[in-house]
Amino acid sequence: MGEKVKIIECPRDAMQGLKKIIPTEVKSAYLKKLLGVGFHTLDFGSFVSPKLVPQMKDTPEVLGQLPKNDSRTRLLAIVANIRGAEMALKFDQVDYLGFPLSLSATFQMRNTNKSMVEAMDTLKEIHRIGKEKGKDLVVYLSMGFGNPYGEDYSIKSVTSAVKELSVEGISIIALSDTIGVATPELIYEVVSEQISHFPDIEWGVHFHSRCGEEEEKILAALEAGCRRFDGAILGFGGCPMANDDLVGNIPTEKLVMVLKSKGFETGINEAALNEALEMAQQVFH
Repeated sequence: MGEKVKIIECPRDAMQGLKKIIPTEVKSAYLKKLLGVGFHTLDFGSFVSPKLVPQMKDTPEVLGQLPKNDSRTRLLAIVANIRGAEMALKFDQVDYLGFPLSLSATFQMRNTNKSMVEAMDTLKEIHRIGKEKGKDLVVYLSMGFGNPYGEDYSIKSVTSAVKELSVEGISIIALSDTIGVATPELIYEVVSEQISHFPDIEWGVHFHSRCGEEEEKILAALEAGCRRFDGAILGFGGCPMANDDLVGNIPTEKLVMVLKSKGFETGINEAALNEALEMAQQVFH
């Protein structure tokens, strides 16, 4: 038995940018299928403004249809403000809250309509109220490998932000390549540096990538010591801010293949994964 890794499936990230609204019953059926695959966590939906993200307006209804007790997979809901966090915390099925914190002031404002100071203050309050309910906060540190806005970026800026999160008691951080610019060399340098400085934090990576570049990015993070990986079946999704239709999520099936080839234990039921792959073709077309 090899070393275990955690695979986080992100159907929310795959769905949220679609112009076609997926019916609630279709979303629920797809998520139920994913709950049987063996993922560590399912990033299933978000409690955000329906005006900004219409695809996620039925998250409460979808959540109410998920048979959480029948699966060992944990549920993560993305929130961007206190109101969203309070809505998510009404549901016992939610195990994690996820908050998008950016190293880019421009992207933070575009993504959450907050300055970086306001975003950090909001994060701290969400962490506080989440702890009262026994829910962990997963921080997605976006633009973690650079940004397209001409703003200063350095590994020191990553470390500085993480230091503040560490002082706050954040225990899970996913370094996010929001626009697919990270090279394997930079991935290794950033991830290894953070793990060495903050070994008590559970480190994950959330990559957006062009087709053909996924494996080298996965391997670089593995070599740096990362054992938590986000993916989306068939590589659907990505960041609308990237302005590049070729930049999507790391395909989960590719992620599983690479991790298995290196001897890691993924916990994935491959027959169930294949069924989910077939179903995804229908959901996203």
